[in-house]
Amino acid sequence: MDHVSRPLRLGTRRSALARTQSAWVAARLAALGAPCELTEVITEGDVNQAPLTQIGGTGVFASALRQALLAGEIDLAVHSLKDLPVAPEPGLVVAAIPEREDVRDVLIAADPGVRSLADLPPGAVLGTGSPRRAAQLRQARPDLRCQPIRGNVGTRIGRVTRGELDGVVLAGAGLRRLGLTSQISGYLSTEVMLPAAGQGALAVECRADDERTVQVLAAIDDPATRVCVELERELLAALEAGCTAPVGAYARIVDASGCPHEAPGRGDEAESSGADGALIHLDAFAGTSQAGLRVHVRRPRAHAGGLGRATAEQMLSRLDSEGARIATPEDM
Repeated sequence: MDHVSRPLRLGTRRSALARTQSAWVAARLAALGAPCELTEVITEGDVNQAPLTQIGGTGVFASALRQALLAGEIDLAVHSLKDLPVAPEPGLVVAAIPEREDVRDVLIAADPGVRSLADLPPGAVLGTGSPRRAAQLRQARPDLRCQPIRGNVGTRIGRVTRGELDGVVLAGAGLRRLGLTSQISGYLSTEVMLPAAGQGALAVECRADDERTVQVLAAIDDPATRVCVELERELLAALEAGCTAPVGAYARIVDASGCPHEAPGRGDEAESSGADGALIHLDAFAGTSQAGLRVHVRRPRAHAGGLGRATAEQMLSRLDSEGARIATPEDM
């Protein structure tokens, strides 16, 4: 069967979340007349349970899918954008970034009475394998202890229900996609916990020379989401910080009425800017060798090009003036 008439081969990791995300994309494409068949691809991140900081960061989840794409074994792949390295892969293109889910992290606590970080007892132990989360948790509650944790969503929740941990911090988007919102004790405001760059968004990648698939995927691309996550990833790249660095970033579009166009986060007052009054707001955090640095910038949407890079340069300048640096995994 040739490429025009056969279903698109959609590569997916084998985890429940990866398959759910891939099935969601497949359903969107099928509704547009482009049926897909899921093809399972096993990645190193699925079989190696060592800390991500030791095995190459979250990019280990993408490498096998990208190899399968380049080898022509699959036609497209769905990634959690926060797990995708910021450096482009030669021969491949992120042809679609659909509308973003909720960007916030969530707390799942063992005690049903806990609804926020403030409710946790002194010295509580939280599971997280993310230096970004650990750095911001220390900012919010210096008494909390962070324990490295790996595994899929069910495995991590199981550590809490068995009483091994007082709680875990996870991306809310994954729980929402899996239908597990009943497990959430509370959402962490972006004032307290900035998400990873691209968190809550999916990236659908295909071969750059596959014109048919590129055209099909363009129909599920959300321009507003793309603008925001590309600024976040631009900041990450300019900081020369990988996916495992203690860096958070959240960009959103706020219109003239002050209403955000993006997933739940911080609401800011609008300012008159540009023809439609829309602003791009970007918050960024970096865990440092001394403590942590957080900045907030805004710019008219029409002039938002380069905002991620400019914000990164501002952060690096401040760190240099303070004799500090972005923390490494060893510092965490």
